[in-house]
Amino acid sequence: MSYERFRISHVGDGVALITMCRPHKLNAMDQQWFAELTALTAELGDSSDVRAVVLTGEGRAFSAGGDIDMFAGLNGDVSRVRPHLRRVYEAFHSVETCVVPVIGAVNGIAFGGGTELALACDVVVAGESATFSFKEATVGLMPGYGVIRAPQVIGRHWTRYLSLTGRTVGPDVMERAGLVIETFSDDELVAQALEMAREMAAHSPLGVRVSKAFLNRDTGSGFAESVEATALLFGTDEHRAAVAAFRSRR
Repeated sequence: MSYERFRISHVGDGVALITMCRPHKLNAMDQQWFAELTALTAELGDSSDVRAVVLTGEGRAFSAGGDIDMFAGLNGDVSRVRPHLRRVYEAFHSVETCVVPVIGAVNGIAFGGGTELALACDVVVAGESATFSFKEATVGLMPGYGVIRAPQVIGRHWTRYLSLTGRTVGPDVMERAGLVIETFSDDELVAQALEMAREMAAHSPLGVRVSKAFLNRDTGSGFAESVEATALLFGTDEHRAAVAAFRSRR
């Protein structure tokens, strides 16, 4: 299958490099992005040539999160928002359920869905210029997938801090919180992530796959409740006004 939002490079030794390639939009996530990520993770999981994956972004962003133009297109219609959110959660969950380990190499901006995508990865490393934030509060929403996964990864207190303030933090803070394992210079980030992927790929494929599957066995719980809560927020006047204000400033 061909992809427009992602580029796949097979770098050898059982490792694939996935690059989000929408740099003019800071790798923002739209409907096509979510559909392609779900298909891509399934394809890589079925490949006998891939035993570990590195996921990163092209340009100055890992991902700026959901495409605001897509939000405007939903028009706060809850009946349209629910299936959209299910596709969003399915895409993030596809990273967790991909049978091979996925290393997130966070370069630059990781806002909203960008931080949520990092939470879905099995291991996260970051460049020194990486920035993380749950920006959903600034447009009248909550990080729907983030409020499920972040407490399991970084704990409830860090999740409250990030989701209720909307603050932007660097990789040093996310190391303390427990999301980022290690920070590298921006120039070394992808090379270091690929080296880690090669270490994983060198081990018994079955052992690695079973370990990942066992560790991620409960990651699907809570989705239905979060979909409903987030969908209702999409229908509020506050959200519509915040999206309109953001687009007018841009």
